[in-house]
Amino acid sequence: MPVMESESQHMQTERCRLVLITPDIATVADVAERLQRAVDAGDVASVIIPDWGMDEDQFQDHAAALSKIAQEAGAASLIAGAPRVAARIGADGIHVDGNRLELDDAIRQYQNRMIVGSGGARTRDVALDLGEAQPDYMFFGRFGYDNTPEPHPRNITLGTWWAQMIEVPCIVMAGSDPASIRTVAETGTEFVAASQIVFGSDVDAAEAVRNANNMLDQAAASRTESES
Repeated sequence: MPVMESESQHMQTERCRLVLITPDIATVADVAERLQRAVDAGDVASVIIPDWGMDEDQFQDHAAALSKIAQEAGAASLIAGAPRVAARIGADGIHVDGNRLELDDAIRQYQNRMIVGSGGARTRDVALDLGEAQPDYMFFGRFGYDNTPEPHPRNITLGTWWAQMIEVPCIVMAGSDPASIRTVAETGTEFVAASQIVFGSDVDAAEAVRNANNMLDQAAASRTESES
């Protein structure tokens, strides 16, 4: 059973958890080796696999290999940008980074059997509109834009507000500095997404995941102490 369930209430967690976004590297063997080391090293809730502009056939092979690694490690595999690919390879879910009509269509077609998550919200109004469709999670951030040390202030603001006000869980994109994992966790969001932190050049993916989980443990302990 994947650790990120298809129903929102099953995704709730008292401790912020790690979501990995696979990098824009065409050689699937290279990505697969890094991903395997990452998921073997510690708790990973899910792995989002973007298509990064690949054609459908190429992406299907790419996604199938990475999805299998995630699932065998107990993480949910979420396919971004290609719902048909997700269905064909038996992924756990799809990520829709589009408008409300696209999200409504994906939920109607797939949510009875797969996780359907939403991205693309850059304002509260857009987030609330997408949230009315009842996706399984809301993602604040953009793939490939974790190239500054700190998380984008807008994503932190939206994630903090969303986590306090809305029951649908949210994922907030971290920055490129490992310390940004804790920055996100301290907002109270349910999940923190990382890509450069784990898959950047000259990064030990296993060590990065271990460090990330240590920071998430520390953030959870700190929140517990402050609430007691």
